[in-house]
Order: sequence, then C-alpha cells, then structure tokens
Amino acid sequence: MYKNEILDEIYRYRDEYARSFQYDLRAIFNDLKQKQLVHKDRLIRLPIKRQSS
Repeated sequence: MYKNEILDEIYRYRDEYARSFQYDLRAIFNDLKQKQLVHKDRLIRLPIKRQSS
C-alpha cells in the first residue's frame, strides 16, 4: 500500500492538537475561534454561491 508522508504528518499534527484538548470538540472550536479573532487579517471571506433554479 502506498504511504503518503505528507498526509501522515497532517494526521499526526491533527491528532496531537486534538489530544491537547482531550478530544473535546467544544474546546477545540473555542480555540480555533479565538485564533480567528486574533488573526482577522488572515481571513478570506468568499461570497455565498447561490444555486440557480
């Protein structure tokens, strides 16, 4: 089976991050929301795509 080293690294980082919050989704959400507020200059807002009927 093919091993993708980049994906393995991403999965490792994601697991370490979640483990640092004991896998508590609310705590992870609050941390990400706080980071978003601190770095407003890095956010990109895309227009909402409406489906035509």
